[in-house]
Amino acid sequence: MQEKLEIYTDGSSLGNPGRGGWGIVIVQNQKIIKELGGHEENTTNNKMEIKAVIESLKYLNKNKLNEEVSIFVDSNYVLLGITAWIYNWQKNGWKTANKKPVLNQDLWKELFLLKEKCPASLSWQKVKGHSGHIYNDRADEIASTCAEIQKNHS
Repeated sequence: MQEKLEIYTDGSSLGNPGRGGWGIVIVQNQKIIKELGGHEENTTNNKMEIKAVIESLKYLNKNKLNEEVSIFVDSNYVLLGITAWIYNWQKNGWKTANKKPVLNQDLWKELFLLKEKCPASLSWQKVKGHSGHIYNDRADEIASTCAEIQKNHS
C-alpha cells in the first residue's frame, strides 16, 4: 500500500520586496520523489510562500494525483489564509476585517481555485521553519537557491 504524499513548501526573498524563490519537496514513504523550484524578480516573502503552494497544487492537478496529500507549510500566513481567512475574504468582497483590500489577492484567488479543483484529498499542516526538519529545510534551501540564482542573473 502506498503511503500518502507529503508536500513541503517554502518561500524566500532577498529583500522585501526583492528577488525571490520558492521551493517544493514531495515525499512518499519517507523518500523524496520530486523537487521543484522557481524564482521571481520583484516579490515578497509572503508571495513566494503562497506561490510554492500554488505550484505544488499545479503539480498535483497536472499529474492527476488523487490520493491523500498532506501539505506542510512553515508560514502561519499561508496556513491560516487558505484554511480560515479566505472564506471571510470572499464573503466580504476580498476585504479584510478592517475593510482594507486583501494583500496578494491574485495569488489567493489562484490558490483557492487550484485547491477546489484538486483531485487529491488535502490536509494542511504547520511545520516549524528552520528547526532541523529535513524536508522543510530542503524546501527552504531550494527556495533560497532559486532566489540567489535570480539575483545572479539580474
